Amino acid sequence: MKAALVWICLLFATPMFAQLTVREQFEKIKTLQEAQKFIDANQPLKPTLLHLTLGKDTTLIDKRLLRQKKGDVFSVGYVTYLVLDGTEEVTYRANYIFLDGSSLSNAEVDSLKKVILQKASEGTSFDQLSDQYTMDGNTTHGDTGWFFGEEMMPKEFQDAVQKHKKDDIFFVDVPERQWHYIVKKTYDDQVKKEITVLRANGR
Repeated sequence: MKAALVWICLLFATPMFAQLTVREQFEKIKTLQEAQKFIDANQPLKPTLLHLTLGKDTTLIDKRLLRQKKGDVFSVGYVTYLVLDGTEEVTYRANYIFLDGSSLSNAEVDSLKKVILQKASEGTSFDQLSDQYTMDGNTTHGDTGWFFGEEMMPKEFQDAVQKHKKDDIFFVDVPERQWHYIVKKTYDDQVKKEITVLRANGR
């Protein structure tokens, strides 16, 4: 009877003393402070914080980590990683020609679009075309510079640039404001991403 009681006690006690795996512990960590507590309490696992930047950190594992989202936990071999935090920003750049629909009829806007597109296809530089035709007085040859957000360019403009590839020429209209653009995407999208990763030996 006593032996049976001992076995029952051991059966229920075992889970109380079971050690959480590294993955299970990582899944509970949400903040930098909690990560630091884990580091301080688990030195034999050689835990460390990594700060990675897209384009700068280029090893295979760094590239894999930079594809993950905040909160992701995964193991490679006998090492486990937690993406603790991250920021990502995409910016765009293009050249444009602005046509003012409040000063031109729809027919005039359409006619100018065709003329400009024809000249561009024949090899006239977009800088030159912008200087000749744009109606907003810009002094940058129509270069937007790197931009993101409606405070810099209309949403319709950004959405269209985002959908196109470098060197595409296309039209963007903002009907409620009578704004019309002929746009050339001049650069690939620029992605800035930085992440903080908790790394430790074990699974």
